[in-house]
Amino acid sequence: MSSSDNYIEETVCQVSELQENELKTFQLGDGEVLLVKQNGKISALGSKCTHYGAPLANGALGEGRIRCPWHGACFNLATGDIEDFPGLDSLPNYQVTIDGSNVVVRADKGQLVSNKRVKNMVGQCQGERHGIVVIGGGPAAATCVETLRQEGYKGQIVMVCKENCLPYDRVLVTKEMNFDIKNAEFRNDDFYQKFGISVIKGVEALSVDTKNKKVSLSNSTALSYHKLFIATGSSPRKVDIPGCDLGNVIVLRNYENAKYTNSQLSKDKEVVILGDSFIALEAADYCSSRVKKVTVLMKGQVPFSHVLGPRIGRAVFELFRRNGVNFVTQCGLRRINGNGGNVQSVELVDGTSIPADLLIVGIGITLNTTFLKDSGIEIQQNGSIETDQYLRTNIPEVYAGGDVAWAPVWCAGNQKASIGHFGLAHYHGKTAALNMIGKQKELRSVPYFWTRLFGLSIRYCGFGHFDDIIYVGDVEALKFVAFYLKSDEVVSASSCGMDPIVSKFGELLAQGKKLKREDLVDDPLGWTKPKLVVQL
Repeated sequence: MSSSDNYIEETVCQVSELQENELKTFQLGDGEVLLVKQNGKISALGSKCTHYGAPLANGALGEGRIRCPWHGACFNLATGDIEDFPGLDSLPNYQVTIDGSNVVVRADKGQLVSNKRVKNMVGQCQGERHGIVVIGGGPAAATCVETLRQEGYKGQIVMVCKENCLPYDRVLVTKEMNFDIKNAEFRNDDFYQKFGISVIKGVEALSVDTKNKKVSLSNSTALSYHKLFIATGSSPRKVDIPGCDLGNVIVLRNYENAKYTNSQLSKDKEVVILGDSFIALEAADYCSSRVKKVTVLMKGQVPFSHVLGPRIGRAVFELFRRNGVNFVTQCGLRRINGNGGNVQSVELVDGTSIPADLLIVGIGITLNTTFLKDSGIEIQQNGSIETDQYLRTNIPEVYAGGDVAWAPVWCAGNQKASIGHFGLAHYHGKTAALNMIGKQKELRSVPYFWTRLFGLSIRYCGFGHFDDIIYVGDVEALKFVAFYLKSDEVVSASSCGMDPIVSKFGELLAQGKKLKREDLVDDPLGWTKPKLVVQL
């Protein structure tokens, strides 16, 4: 063993302890490293995903990379670089030496503790005249500006954030409303200043002049651009019925929404939630232990049926009922009644009145693209911006990503869709950055999302309409895998309590492979089993 103030080096295992295509962790000093042997080469990396700390030894190993078992982020085995998302940081990549039968690993002590690494970045060169403007303050925008600097772009970068804060982990808005915004921000002000990334907070884009390449802002200024990336995301859809403007009729999209909602929760309050979306039910979960009563109003019979299927929807429905959440199904809302300016009750179309101190609305989104009305950028009927496989719009210098992009979905035969997934937004940001600086990169997207409800995580990967579902496990006990088929092809998969199967399916798609009905007949999970090569 040898060490210095900055590095530690020691034997962590024997060569014979590692089998081909096996993920295994070993102690190194007071830390832990992940060792992977693939094609005869041993790599040593940080052992936990840089997003939420998932143990990568339980992840999905692909050709040359590993995928997180929880949320689908991917890391390169040779470099540790993050290749798919969520998250922004890469894994530490440690030096491996074979000394006889010993595997010796040398690691930076700081990285061993932090388990994460920021890729090398350049700063702005003051002589550079070209500039890139990024409109948006979400994951697509944040990943875009970092990727530009990581790839050597030294021109001016300006990121315009509508919220009065830096880009942050927006999934916390419904999953953990009492979060600290400073802890949730991806980076701090010093980080952006260090690398010459100008951030304008609390300002929104009002219009785009693509002929003169200018963006007009709400602070009465305008920005000139050489290239433009639009990642303005979406806003919650509001109800348009009598009483909709009353106080405590709440939508959940940003930090301020979450902060206010959390401040209104107490054991004497009754909360009504309109909608059965993931946002609506995550809010119901969060509120249920903090208020007197939660009632969910929904048009259907069970939640999530159009995405996960009615059987899984029924299991989720029963999970919520066991945890004290009330449902009114197949109903509509007629009016919102108030007293003293705030909501007091809601009235259903059948005349039923339900007490409500807060009404949380989770009935879908509208895309934030109305400011592009006279820009010449083509907008779809639903408000999305059509792009090609490089995220270019019909205006060559303008790119779009995240929720607003009607972009090809690579794992679904490049059919186009606008998908509001956190990880996919990151990926769009990286891809757009590469293409804006001439490093031609086609989308190879594999959508992945997750929700966490009463301590249980449901994961979903893939994309496409389905006409059949094959289940493995016990759906009613919420320990299952579901394969969604269109004809005889599995287009997507979901799971609960059976990690890392969805991540393995995602990696299978990312490798350009397909899963067919015939692959599920004899052993539905046979394709997930590692093909280890045992050395004698």
